[in-house]
Amino acid sequence: MKLTTLKAFTPARVLAVSDTSEVDPIARRLRELGFVDGEPVQVVGRGPFGADPLLIQIGFTRFALRRSEADRITVELAA
Repeated sequence: MKLTTLKAFTPARVLAVSDTSEVDPIARRLRELGFVDGEPVQVVGRGPFGADPLLIQIGFTRFALRRSEADRITVELAA
């Protein structure tokens, strides 16, 4: 499932970040921020208009991501 479809406060794990080209600076930056395979992640808030941006927590750090950025991240529900 994509991170954008994850319900708020549902524990999940990152599976992958999708690249849109061979040299994708956004995907590279997301990986640098910690969105790598196996990392725990959850949605902790959504913006008021169209749910954009999403407030994402990965580890103890929170990031505001546009829906287009969060849609690149594939997650699975944590067991």
